[in-house]
Amino acid sequence: MPLKNKTILIISPQAWGPMFISKHHYAITLAKMGSKVYFLNPPEQNSSKLPGNITITTSCIHHNLLLVEHTLKFPFLLKFHAIKLFHYLMGFHVKNILHTIAHPVDIIWSFDQGNLYPFKLFEEKTFKIFQPVDEPANQEAIKAAEGSQVILSVTREILEKYNDFNQPRHLINHGIGDDFLLPASPGNRKKNIHVGFSGNLLRPDIDRDTLFKIIIQNPGIVFECWGCYTSANNNIGGSENPATKSFISTLKQYGVILHGPASSLKLAHELQRMDAFLICYDVKKDHSKGTNYHKIMEYLSTGKVIIANNVSAYHDKPELVQMIRSRENNHALPRMFKKIIQNLGHYNSAVLQQQRKEYAWLNTYANHVDCIEKIIAQMVTQRPGDRINSVAR
Repeated sequence: MPLKNKTILIISPQAWGPMFISKHHYAITLAKMGSKVYFLNPPEQNSSKLPGNITITTSCIHHNLLLVEHTLKFPFLLKFHAIKLFHYLMGFHVKNILHTIAHPVDIIWSFDQGNLYPFKLFEEKTFKIFQPVDEPANQEAIKAAEGSQVILSVTREILEKYNDFNQPRHLINHGIGDDFLLPASPGNRKKNIHVGFSGNLLRPDIDRDTLFKIIIQNPGIVFECWGCYTSANNNIGGSENPATKSFISTLKQYGVILHGPASSLKLAHELQRMDAFLICYDVKKDHSKGTNYHKIMEYLSTGKVIIANNVSAYHDKPELVQMIRSRENNHALPRMFKKIIQNLGHYNSAVLQQQRKEYAWLNTYANHVDCIEKIIAQMVTQRPGDRINSVAR
């Protein structure tokens, strides 16, 4: 089944907002490629809107991209205390959503690992794609694959969690949005080295102690961060609890520049100014378990060196990501960071920068959509022994 010129409903656990991750980029790409894309936000809770309200608005990004906002007529807490009743009531709610869309939906593309919308709630003739991009946290995240016709994910570790399902499973790396396909930049031309970090600073899985150690040990470096550091305008989760507030306050005390959320285009241009990038998560707390990160592809698009905790998806690609070996702790990261910064000319050589940029450019979302089209076309000849086929670059 082609993915162009279709009506597609994307189910996302993260709402539309200022920060874009994979599901947002897929929505934009599919819309640009000619499909009518409906992006279903999570149900609004504590909303002033009437229960059962469903509104559809056209995104300012593209006329083919429509945003679906909705409230439930029943308590969301039923999901945690009476899941069967929750799904029964959700069946009526899904019918109302599809009625409001008023166009037959050709494809359901779900990133929903919370299993809010089981595929059985949609018409059998609708083609169903399940794409978990985080480690499944519980049994509901596994059950969410039931009824899909193909499972896609960004790591083998995630795909292996769905071994009990018979549908084809395929590895598709994180992608890169069109905004990041910029000409090469020499980076910062000022005296100080600038190191960048983009992402949600409210996440509790950031290795805060190691991050502070790196900042303290490198007083001549300018650290810049893009992403939410308050709950305002935050569309991708995280908690502004006392520990997080203390973390943000300490970053400010150390002189870290906090830019806040940035549009995809602005972020792409800002990252070009950097001389290096830092990824510093606690693998044991990390919701992706240190397997892969969306931000890596955006960093690679600049060509500049990436210094990171262990990331299993790139363990055999040192030319792309410089990482520590340990998956137990980040004790070696400050030392490795200092070594690379002291030899920045080598790690940011023209050859290495070109390799990184070329890798990123191969992984555009448009290329991924083309790959997924081929996967669907080949499904009729899929051999049981080849259920996991890597098309990631």
